[in-house]
Amino acid sequence: MALFEYFPNYIWNLSVAIALESGGRIGEIVDMCQPIRDAAAGGGDAGTPQFMARWVEMGDRLIGLADEDVAAGHGYSAAAKLDRAALYLLVAERMQAHGSAGREATYARALRAFGDATRLGGLSRERVEIPLEQGHMPALFTRAPGAGRKPVVVYCNGLDSCKELLFWSGLPEALARRGISTLCVDQPGTGEALRLQGLPVDPHSEHWASRAVDWLEAQDAVDPARIGMTGISLGGHFAPRAVAFEPRFASGAVWGANHNWAEVQQKRLRREGENPVPHYWAHVMWTFGAADMDDFLAKAEAMTLDGVLDRIRVPFLVTHGEKDRQIALDYAHQTRAGLVNSPRVGFKIFTAREGGVEHVGADNMSYGRDYIADWFADTLGGRAG
Repeated sequence: MALFEYFPNYIWNLSVAIALESGGRIGEIVDMCQPIRDAAAGGGDAGTPQFMARWVEMGDRLIGLADEDVAAGHGYSAAAKLDRAALYLLVAERMQAHGSAGREATYARALRAFGDATRLGGLSRERVEIPLEQGHMPALFTRAPGAGRKPVVVYCNGLDSCKELLFWSGLPEALARRGISTLCVDQPGTGEALRLQGLPVDPHSEHWASRAVDWLEAQDAVDPARIGMTGISLGGHFAPRAVAFEPRFASGAVWGANHNWAEVQQKRLRREGENPVPHYWAHVMWTFGAADMDDFLAKAEAMTLDGVLDRIRVPFLVTHGEKDRQIALDYAHQTRAGLVNSPRVGFKIFTAREGGVEHVGADNMSYGRDYIADWFADTLGGRAG
């Protein structure tokens, strides 16, 4: 199993992989990428305005086609096109430096398309807002079918994802099939919380994760004794930290371990490993609300799970791709070793035999998605088939 590598650099290929794994169509993606293939030759940062122009053009085309479907009374067809439009617009926005021309407008257009797709398609992803000490945490609530109180999983972003991409990862659908609801969150430093409210990363994820639990406990459709927590990419820091300090979580998992992200920053300064987004240092300073590099590195010092994991006393799963180019495999072993008081430790390294070997399964998300969904079915009392 391998990443689809259309461009001559990892960062652009990662964006293509995200689109493919999130429901993009290969013909549309080729149409967007062919005219800008040479623009990627200068590295991950060069040519990103051209990237956005082509992907926004396709997004706008799909929105226009969806308008024609709506006029004909074909809401489901319109929803499918609008969902892809939102995806392409969010991928385009994600590739731009903070403050780039057109970035805010592209993000707003993506949110509108996503909301319209939800409404026209009758999709199970209710937008909710969870109060925080400052501002609120936007989220998507996907309900498991059937009556009664259901288990639920809080699903958080990494450094550069958003709740819409979490939904498109397919994990909420996989969990719903197993009788488990999902709350995909734009925690501080990501998605709407960052872009529309200016809320920076909080390394102490229990602060906002506990507010998510408060909200869930007030919902009639949720069993408060069966709440789990997972995260993708940098969520490999946030989810374990939250489970360690919030005793109401009954199970946890990570989709990609991220045991010592503070140390990863020192490696990236030495150009070890791949960056996830263009304009990397500007991006992390923005997400952490840092004034400069020294300020960012000081804030990032708290991004480690050393001395934390022995607090976890519930089942916990660690997954990682064997050939992850962003976060070294050794960090998965470090997280596993720290779970000394968990009554049930799951550990899965995805290899070439199955796939999902790249960072959070960028080459094939199906294996991580199913493995994590089965874990929560087993530990939260869902059904695995």
